[in-house]
Amino acid sequence: MQESFRWFGPADLVALPDIVQAGATGVVTALHDVAYGEVWTPEAIAERCRLIDEGSGGLLSWNVAESLPVHERIKLGEGDLEPLYENYRLSMRNLAGAGVRTICYNFMPLLDWIRTDLAVVLPGGGRTVRFAIEKHAAFDCFMLQRAGAESDYSDDVLARARAWFDASTEADRDTLLASIMAGLPGAYERYSVEQLRPLIQRFGAVSPSQLRANLVRFLEAVCPTAEACGISLAIHPDDPPRPVFGLPRVVSNEADFAFLFERVPSPANGMTLCSGSLGSGPDNDVAAIARRFADRIHFAHLRNVAKEADGSFQEAAHLGGDTDMVAVTAAILDAEVRRRTAGGPAIPMRPDHGHELLGDIGRPFHPGYSMIGRLKGLAELRGVAAALSWRAATARA
Repeated sequence: MQESFRWFGPADLVALPDIVQAGATGVVTALHDVAYGEVWTPEAIAERCRLIDEGSGGLLSWNVAESLPVHERIKLGEGDLEPLYENYRLSMRNLAGAGVRTICYNFMPLLDWIRTDLAVVLPGGGRTVRFAIEKHAAFDCFMLQRAGAESDYSDDVLARARAWFDASTEADRDTLLASIMAGLPGAYERYSVEQLRPLIQRFGAVSPSQLRANLVRFLEAVCPTAEACGISLAIHPDDPPRPVFGLPRVVSNEADFAFLFERVPSPANGMTLCSGSLGSGPDNDVAAIARRFADRIHFAHLRNVAKEADGSFQEAAHLGGDTDMVAVTAAILDAEVRRRTAGGPAIPMRPDHGHELLGDIGRPFHPGYSMIGRLKGLAELRGVAAALSWRAATARA
């Protein structure tokens, strides 16, 4: 696996020399200042490549664009989409021209990854992020006041949601809104509750089958260009892998991926294997998904979560949590061996999300993207990969 690290650009508290010291060779980044649907120009891409090269002394390169966003009108299937498709195709060509040939993107309507708490204190004093189902329900039912929302939750969750809401202050509710908005990247606007209501209603009219059809339509429009310029498209699974606030989500489990790869069999159409996003779904066997779609893994996010019976989950240590990270890593390495035997590239991987630890605690990093926690995760994952590779080499000998 090509060890990589996410970097949010020049304003990121994590500096490029920090990534070099972590031992990674690839940088996963994006032009977060470019509005959704606009073209990533050759000049802007070249400038980001220059920053990475000069800032790392030539030791790092931009290997994955995460994310080249999909405009919301494409997800809605609304209006004349050809100009948006063409802008996406042009951005892909421009990235390929600069040597960036893997694109991570998602098809989550309106909101990206969602957490309700961004600084839960761990027993040892570190901090992590959390999805608490009762706070999610409180936001949905009592802050958004979405029609029919109560039917999406059990009586127990609703009772706990009401208790939290009744006891909350305005500051508590503001913090919850900010936590939910924290998953939106870069240039994307953050919303107030009042702004969210009509937007959610707009998407609420889109059924899962319609959203799925819009995704297929998008891929059919862009995959021929991706193939022509050597781009690998790696769709990121929904996070969490369930409907949120009435918004449909259609990249949540093994069946969703099977449908997508069957309908759009282009080799450019692949997945970001995010062990944390998939792992927060109680019915998802992440290692089995990795083995089944091994040839479609174009990129990997490795992290772990600890799930709870009510649907809540919390970011765990990379080798902790519920997902068998050794089995997942083994599946990725096996896929990579087959790929490289056929002359293909390594699979880029980055340690996703990390606990806030030591001197990083309380510093204003992007949520989940402090340096030391990800450094620890990368070291652990590197050890797992080295042990598995050694075992495989010994077995062959």
